[in-house]
Amino acid sequence: MIKGFKEFILRGNVIDLAVAVVIGAAFTSIVNAIVEGLINPLIALIFQADSINDISTTVPTLSGGETTFGWGLIIGAIIQFLAVAVVVYFVFVYPMNHMKQRAAAKAGVEKAPDEPQLPTEQELLVQIRDLLERQSPASRP
Repeated sequence: MIKGFKEFILRGNVIDLAVAVVIGAAFTSIVNAIVEGLINPLIALIFQADSINDISTTVPTLSGGETTFGWGLIIGAIIQFLAVAVVVYFVFVYPMNHMKQRAAAKAGVEKAPDEPQLPTEQELLVQIRDLLERQSPASRP
């Protein structure tokens, strides 16, 4: 049991995942600071609010009270998610893909086509003609 756990921990993808989580947490705090300190105030200026969290709509209820929809919280969460996704893509994914392509080009590995090569229209017509000729009664003895 201990041996299996040791093999699991020393496997490369587990260590890579742990590093990714730590780096992701660090970048998330940086992106959150940028969103809170720069982007949210700009949006708050557009909507004329003190904070993006203050953007809301109040609707009267049937019982005579009021219900408040906090659109600012939703907009802020979406902006934060998109900002984190953009940073992760351009800082991690894009450079890694570029490095893999360069390494594959150095090694002389050709990129496999995504789809199999389909026959041309002319090749299909020739195949159909040949099949029809084989099936016609005139070609039978």
